Amino acid sequence: MQNFHHTNDCPIRDILTRIGEKWPMLVLVTLHANGTMRFSDIQKSIADISQRMLTVTLRNLETDGLVSRKVYPEVPPRVEYKLTVTGQSLIPHIDALVGWALEHMPDILSRRKSRTA
Repeated sequence: MQNFHHTNDCPIRDILTRIGEKWPMLVLVTLHANGTMRFSDIQKSIADISQRMLTVTLRNLETDGLVSRKVYPEVPPRVEYKLTVTGQSLIPHIDALVGWALEHMPDILSRRKSRTA
């Protein structure tokens, strides 16, 4: 029997929890679709994300090495974000998950609806 106990090196709990939160995948997909972007452009692309949550999400993605942040020494400062090679390598897996969700969404929504009726 394979165990999934909470330890510091459990990829299911650690990595998947981080990218499986509400915003990280949307940020990654947005950067993949648009390339290098400024903070305000990312926020406009995801409309309902708050400035604070976008800041936290980008910081976490940068810490994990999925997004890089470049600050230009200008006044006012210009900051740009883009996917790293590691971030790019995650995109096919996200695309597969999105494809699965699109394929099965009608059935899942129908089951949910019948469950609440």
